[in-house]
Amino acid sequence: MSSSVLIVDDHPLTRDALTALLHREGFDVVATAVSGDEAIERAEAFQPDLVLLDLAMPGMDGLAALPMIRERSPRSEVVVLTASDGEETLLAAIRGGASGYVLKTEPPHRIAAFLHGVVRGDAALSGGVARRLLERVREGGRPAGVPESIARTLSAREVEVLLLLDERLGTDEIAERLFISEHTVRSHVKSLLRKLGVSSRREALQHLERARVSG
Repeated sequence: MSSSVLIVDDHPLTRDALTALLHREGFDVVATAVSGDEAIERAEAFQPDLVLLDLAMPGMDGLAALPMIRERSPRSEVVVLTASDGEETLLAAIRGGASGYVLKTEPPHRIAAFLHGVVRGDAALSGGVARRLLERVREGGRPAGVPESIARTLSAREVEVLLLLDERLGTDEIAERLFISEHTVRSHVKSLLRKLGVSSRREALQHLERARVSG
């Protein structure tokens, strides 16, 4: 079954181009919106799998709308699509609950690939700076405390899961924090254990602590 998408952008040509692209890529564009207020209403009405959200819009902008979209449609993964690559904007989007941050300068096939990745539970991030920031950001923007040796080994989402394990959160709490299913959390845990060469969550945290000490 194809994933449903809400496209939020105030430029008609951009909305039309994205709609055509996503239809070609097998997505089901169920609605579009031109403002933050309209995005919140339509996310609540349609409960889409994905919300592709522009930031710069008249009235309520995307950053202001993002947490309310997450509240009204908690199953929706929100991917920011923007022309801004500023670090503060990126951090605000991550804190607001975005699952991805994609620049409009990306070629169409890359945008589609990012969205397919989000459906699979991955993070969608344009550029090396965005990836590095997400690997180092935890709740409230504090440094993640993940040594480079581990950050290079794991995906951005696996780094997030590892950090939440380090906070002694359970599977259900991690799922709630990241707005993903418990099944997806368990899949990420299984993957990060394999990549770190350990067999349990306890061993993963011991590995993390040793890496912090040595590095």
